[in-house]
Formats: sequence, structure tokens, C-alpha cells
Amino acid sequence: MSTPTEPVAAPPVADPAPLGLAAFALTTFLLSAANAGWMKNASGNAFLGYAFAYGGLGQLLAGMWEFKNRNVFGATAFSTYGGFWIGLGLWALLVPDAAKGKDVAWILLAFAIFNTYMLLWSTQLNVAVFIVFLTLELTEIVLFIGGFTGNANISKVGGIIGIITALAAWYASAAGVGAGVTGRPILPVGKPLLALGASSSTP
Repeated sequence: MSTPTEPVAAPPVADPAPLGLAAFALTTFLLSAANAGWMKNASGNAFLGYAFAYGGLGQLLAGMWEFKNRNVFGATAFSTYGGFWIGLGLWALLVPDAAKGKDVAWILLAFAIFNTYMLLWSTQLNVAVFIVFLTLELTEIVLFIGGFTGNANISKVGGIIGIITALAAWYASAAGVGAGVTGRPILPVGKPLLALGASSSTP
């Protein structure tokens, strides 16, 4: 008669948040630089390949690993914005220019609604993550206003705020990598702004 074996615990997954944040930051930077009018000698579509390969797939993978880490916030945020970049890339490739109209404004309005409650829950994490979601919220709002009104100057302002968003996400990513490499916080990320319940891990 065989003796029952003790279950073996699965090894923990390394924190996927720095990857997700870096993927989001780089793709956001490329698109925002185009929106801000910085890419004078470029097609303006430098973001497109990275919308699939990095901002899309990279964040989607980070989101799946966050599910394994039981981090609901990180899983939802990374998976959703990974889907955002893949969807935006497909839209750019599949929809003819003549038919695009105000599509992006509607897309950004929808994601601003999603981002609003994620901004609220980011107050439970740390200041660095809150700033990422706050600047992202402003980026989406300004860009969809610019899109609906057809005002290029408003869209340029949205692009500049998007660049700030990318820098904030890169900082949060760098803080996560530093903590993972050294085993202790190196770059400050701040404390939760609000405490509505049990403490949460950062996304």
C-alpha cells in the first residue's frame, strides 16, 4: 500500500509589476510623443509594433502572473491595458483611415471610465502607482476631449501629459526592479493615500 505524499507548494512568481509598468511606459511614451508633435521626422506610428509586442503582450503576461500572485488590482490593470494596446494596434491596422473618424475619442472615453475606479483603488497602494493612474486619467480625458472637438492643440496637451504618465510608470517600474534586485526598497514610492481595508501589494 502506497503512502500519501505531501503536496508540494508551487514556487512563488517574481513580481511581474515592473515588467507591466515598463511595457506600459514605453508604448505610452511612443504614442504620446507623436500626439505631442515631437516626432517631426517620423511616421508617427513607432508605437504600433510595440502595441502588440510590448505594451500588449508584455502587459497581458504581467497581468496573468499577477493573477497567480493573487493581486487583483495588478491583474486587472495590466490585463486591461495590455488588451487596450493590442486592440488599438488592431484598430490602427484594420480600420481604413477614411472610416476612423472619432473612434479614438470613444475608445479613450471608455477607458477613462475604467481608469476612474482604478484610480480610486490605487489610493490603497502607494503614491507612485497613484500618480501613474492620476496622470493616465488626465491623459485620457484631455485626449478624448481633443478627439471629440477636433482640436489639435488639446490633443498635443494630452500627448505631453501622456509623456509625464510614461515617466511616472518608468519610475514605478524602476523602483520595483530595484526592490527585486536588492531585496529592499531603493527608490521611494510612498505610502497608501487611503486605508479602506487590509493592506495590498503593489501592482
